[in-house]
Amino acid sequence: MTTVAPVPAPILPVPLPSAPAQLEIVVPVYNEEAALARSIRTLNEFLTEGIPFTWRIVIADNASTDRTWAIARRLERELPSVRAMHLAHKGRGRALRAAWSASDADVLCYMDVDLSTDLRGFLPLVAGLISGHSDLAIGTRLAPGSRVTRGRKREFISRSYNRLLRGALRARFSDAQCGFKAIRADAARRLLPEVADDGWFFDTELLVRAQRHGLRIHEVAVDWAEDTDSRVNVARTALEDLRGVARLALAPARRS
Repeated sequence: MTTVAPVPAPILPVPLPSAPAQLEIVVPVYNEEAALARSIRTLNEFLTEGIPFTWRIVIADNASTDRTWAIARRLERELPSVRAMHLAHKGRGRALRAAWSASDADVLCYMDVDLSTDLRGFLPLVAGLISGHSDLAIGTRLAPGSRVTRGRKREFISRSYNRLLRGALRARFSDAQCGFKAIRADAARRLLPEVADDGWFFDTELLVRAQRHGLRIHEVAVDWAEDTDSRVNVARTALEDLRGVARLALAPARRS
């Protein structure tokens, strides 16, 4: 595990309450009727058996056109720690913004519904946020100790994109796009009003703005396996990401 060094003038975190920390794990979904029930049950079982904190799972359905919403509602009825919310428009960033903004949890997390990231990385992901050591935490597939199974094309695209972020935006985090992240609620409240993107670039913009504010970003090396049934349109997402990078590169860095 590696920790990104902070820039000057950091935003100091507000200490978490003395009561046990509350975690919220958001799973954004779009047309995931095939995988949703199995993944949520797997996640629910893992958290029940292995996480010593209060937690809940929020399924954030962003405008699915299949049976995803019906399945989410059924899971909400069957599993006490699962909640379901529905958005009328698509966008992973939009789903995360809505869920995190409505949450009363101390630590806000998200992970992809395919559970590509090994869940054993979850406790290391949130531990530093609960203790107050870090403000954001990200899973990284590009650090020593990570074990990754994916095709050469996606490996090349991922490494090229993160290299672009280091050159164009001076990013000091290693993996912007891994769908395995967590943030302290106080940090989210500061950053979300500044994040303009509602799609896949949401992650990158959140991290860049956090870095510009001097927030402490903790990286956790994860085991990750590619989902061969991914819904991501690589070409369209790459174009949107390039537009987002250009927008942030031209925007003045705001300091608190």
